[in-house]
Amino acid sequence: TNAFNLLDNMDGLSAGVAFIAGLFTFLLHMSSPSTASLAAVLLMTASYLGALLGFLVYNLNPASIFMGDAGSLFIGFVMACLMTMGGAGQAVGGNVANLLSVIAIPILIVFIPIVDTGFVSFMRKLFRRPISQGGKDHSSHRMVAIGLSERKAVSVLYGFSAASGLIALAIRHLDTSLTLALIAFYLLFVLFFWIYLGRVKVYSEKSILSEESANVLTPILVQITYRRRLFEVLLDVVLISVSYYTAYLLRFEGQVEGDFDFFLKSLPIMLACQTFSFYVMGVYRGIWESTGIKDLIGYVKAVTIGTVMPMLILLFIYRFQSFSRAVFVIYWGVMLILVSLSRLSFRLLDEGVRIPSRKGDRALIYGAGTGGQFALKEIQSNPDLGLQPVGFVDDNPRLRGSKIKGYPVFGGQNDLESILREHDIKKIVISFRQKGEEKANEIRTLCRNLGAEIDVKLMKLTIS
Repeated sequence: TNAFNLLDNMDGLSAGVAFIAGLFTFLLHMSSPSTASLAAVLLMTASYLGALLGFLVYNLNPASIFMGDAGSLFIGFVMACLMTMGGAGQAVGGNVANLLSVIAIPILIVFIPIVDTGFVSFMRKLFRRPISQGGKDHSSHRMVAIGLSERKAVSVLYGFSAASGLIALAIRHLDTSLTLALIAFYLLFVLFFWIYLGRVKVYSEKSILSEESANVLTPILVQITYRRRLFEVLLDVVLISVSYYTAYLLRFEGQVEGDFDFFLKSLPIMLACQTFSFYVMGVYRGIWESTGIKDLIGYVKAVTIGTVMPMLILLFIYRFQSFSRAVFVIYWGVMLILVSLSRLSFRLLDEGVRIPSRKGDRALIYGAGTGGQFALKEIQSNPDLGLQPVGFVDDNPRLRGSKIKGYPVFGGQNDLESILREHDIKKIVISFRQKGEEKANEIRTLCRNLGAEIDVKLMKLTIS
């Protein structure tokens, strides 16, 4: 119940997530076997949804009414009660399906409140802050900090809540093998996204991972886990297992029961060979934030070696009897995609999620070449500059109307007057590496002749 209280940190967030969770709870009750109390549970759930929807109309951003602690605790308590009534998490199928139904369904229904509460608690402990101490360090606050509006941040969490609910429904209607793979891929995506949010700086204190010495236990844990990249190795163990299991699912069209023993026999060999290959090929020496084409080529080599080695070992031990070559081909493709996406996740999220800040003077970058792109990256990553990039100007007519890094090239110098007027430009950044000062003086003269008060700046790259 308190998870919904902690989630109530932005307009419409707690009530909206509760409504989505309640909606999927209602659908799960509808698909449950009919019982004497089912009608009453459905009526209570529908009343709960109606009350939340009526409140949500006035609680969405900008909100005119608020629920407070009493309201958020109440909706969390009612949600917990509804999940335990009427068989929303009723056991179905065999042992694994039984476990998924009883445990996974309720967790997935309220997944976002659980994740946000656990995430905030972990991060506060990591930075030596009391868990009970409030602050703008929740998932929604961090998304706003990287440039999303409050509405978009809330919508993202709505999307995660809906995806969790759909997977909860899938447990009831899909094969157990497919459901396990679906949950694994979803949890991996959630893991990478929240690790990315965890990198957003919201605390003034230093993390225990950045301290060279603390108590007796802290440096040992830091050295074992953080310095020696044990977490990265453990992540790869999960990726290898998921990829290999997915390969069996795809090869045998979801029916892996007959070949599951062969999967279990070969999995330890696959794990040992692939992690050894990653180590030898230097995968664990890379920095995720700077992953590039050369790193991807290294991943191709590492995954290829990690696929061929277990095939040779299985050929030597079992003469490759009852093992499918197609499984290893599929594994190679799935593993390459997963390991590449995992290492590129920070860069992908940086480019896909981190949008330009709305704060700062509207700036135009003169020059859309390498220097212009370098200037754009510096403006985006350095909020102290106080600039908001709007687009590019370049004298190359072939670039007119194109987009670079998501920003338009408006035209050339002859179009500058209309560009300044239409886009309310306050500053122009000259990105020329040669004759930059001459171009800056030329643009200053042009702006004075146009009667525009524009601050013209020159980008300089200095190596001393």
